[in-house]
Amino acid sequence: MLTLIQKNKFLFEELVSRDFKIKYKRTVLGMAWSVLSPLMQLLVMSLVFTRFFAHDQPHYTIYLFCGNLVFNYFKESTSTGMQSLMANRGIISKVNVPKYMFLLSKNVSSLINFGLTLCVFFLFVAIDGVPFAPRFIMLLYPIACLILFNIGVGLVLSALFVFFRDVNYLYDVFTLMLMYCSAIFYTVSSFPDWVQTALLCNPVYCYIKYFRVIVIDGNIPSLPYHLLCLFYAVVMVLIGGLIYKKNNHKFLYYM
Repeated sequence: MLTLIQKNKFLFEELVSRDFKIKYKRTVLGMAWSVLSPLMQLLVMSLVFTRFFAHDQPHYTIYLFCGNLVFNYFKESTSTGMQSLMANRGIISKVNVPKYMFLLSKNVSSLINFGLTLCVFFLFVAIDGVPFAPRFIMLLYPIACLILFNIGVGLVLSALFVFFRDVNYLYDVFTLMLMYCSAIFYTVSSFPDWVQTALLCNPVYCYIKYFRVIVIDGNIPSLPYHLLCLFYAVVMVLIGGLIYKKNNHKFLYYM
């Protein structure tokens, strides 16, 4: 894969650049919206939920920011990745290039936005009085797993979207349900043990919790927890890769 990307480096860079230009076309603030949009969401959620859920949770703003940060990255990466093939069908039908490059370009664009928001997140961490520590470097682990997981989900969704346009509408409902199952604005400490265990079946919640354990709790997750995060990422990439490989020759007939 890396070899093919290297061969098509110019096209890949142009795709990433084009995604940014299209996204911020005719906007006054441009890339600043990458930071302002999640901050405005955080402000609204903070005003709405602090009164109800912040009583027993220290650093609730950071708690909320962790959930919002990870979930928004997941949603943006997978939602744009889902339409990556259909949005570029004009190029795909004329030029013989690896089709997953279009998906990867969307993931790179989302990752850059995530990186910008992450810088603001660390600013909030400092303002909220959470001390920085060497353990923060461990945040690279869930980020790496999340990148792989997002690519895997994007591979599945983009393939399905070629054959079934309804996937777009169903995914909107699914992400809404997933948001409420990811403990973004509520705490789970008061839930029964079996509910807390059941939540670990949600990969997005696992990555959100990893951030919170590192930043807020001041601990490093256990080895089994690391393996669980890696398991979700690897399995999703394998499933997505198999679906792509199986249907790669069919895409052109449905575009």
